[in-house]
Amino acid sequence: MRSAMTEAEAVLWRLLRAKRPDAFKFRRQQPIGPYIADFVCHSAGLVIETDGSQHIENAADIRRTAWLEAQRFRVLRFWNGEILQRPDDVAQAIYAALIPPLPGPPPASLALSREGRGKNRFDHAV
Repeated sequence: MRSAMTEAEAVLWRLLRAKRPDAFKFRRQQPIGPYIADFVCHSAGLVIETDGSQHIENAADIRRTAWLEAQRFRVLRFWNGEILQRPDDVAQAIYAALIPPLPGPPPASLALSREGRGKNRFDHAV
C-alpha cells in the first residue's frame, strides 16, 4: 500500500515529513487494531485520514472512527481536494490538533483577591 499512495496522500506525506511540527513523528499506512491508518502520530494520539468521494457518508468509516476514538485516538479527516488545493490550511489544522489546549482560568474558589488579602503569590516586590 505504501508504494501506491494517492496524489493527495503523497502531498500530505511530504508536508508531514518536511514540516515535522514540533518534532512530532508521523508514520504512514500503520496498522492499528483491525485497521490501517493513512497517517498516525502515536505520541499525540492523532490519526489522519485522506478521503476521496467513495468515503461520503460511509458507514465503515463511521465505525472505524468510533473504534479509533475508543482507543483514545483523535481522528482528522481531509478530502483529497482539500489537501491538493489548500495544503497550507491542512498543515495548519494538523498543527493545531497537535498542540495541547491551553488551560482555562483557575476555578473561582482558587482565585485570590488582591483586596484585603495583601500580596498573593503572583505579586512581586519591585
